[in-house]
Amino acid sequence: MRNAHKYLDHVSIFLGQVAMLLVCLLVGSMLFEVAARYVFQAPTLWAFDLSYMFNGSLFLLAGAYSLKHEAHVRIDFLSRQLPIVIQQNLNGLVYAFLAGPAFAVFAWIATEKTYKAYLTGEVESTSPWAPLIWPFYAALAIGLIAFTLQLYLEASKFMLRVAAPGHCAEAGDVSHD
Repeated sequence: MRNAHKYLDHVSIFLGQVAMLLVCLLVGSMLFEVAARYVFQAPTLWAFDLSYMFNGSLFLLAGAYSLKHEAHVRIDFLSRQLPIVIQQNLNGLVYAFLAGPAFAVFAWIATEKTYKAYLTGEVESTSPWAPLIWPFYAALAIGLIAFTLQLYLEASKFMLRVAAPGHCAEAGDVSHD
């Protein structure tokens, strides 16, 4: 079980690093577009498409990383009043039986959409550049799959009492108050 935890955590970290790289590519492409448009009076055809593709991809690819490091918004003003064991059980159940299945469905749909776009050679229909769309869909599907797996991993950590809500596991800061 611990090997599976470590492996999935490493996948999340890797995808988080890919997302960080996409941020750099996004900034670089936007700087290039601004220079091309305003300095050389030659706007690019691809800047808008790359901006939404990079932004959407990095958002979903970083989801599992954010969940692993608890870098997401947590609204827990009520649950913080409960004993830590109940908090762990509640979070484990919500992740495993509400969020996990919902994101599994999203991942399935995104994977199907990616496959269909790949088979048909679908291009972005509203773009003058008309790039193939399946790589973007694939990044979204990979991010959703990784997020779903990380949800189940975090649920198991809560249920096994390895993690507590609001306490990042890397810090070893699981208190039992």
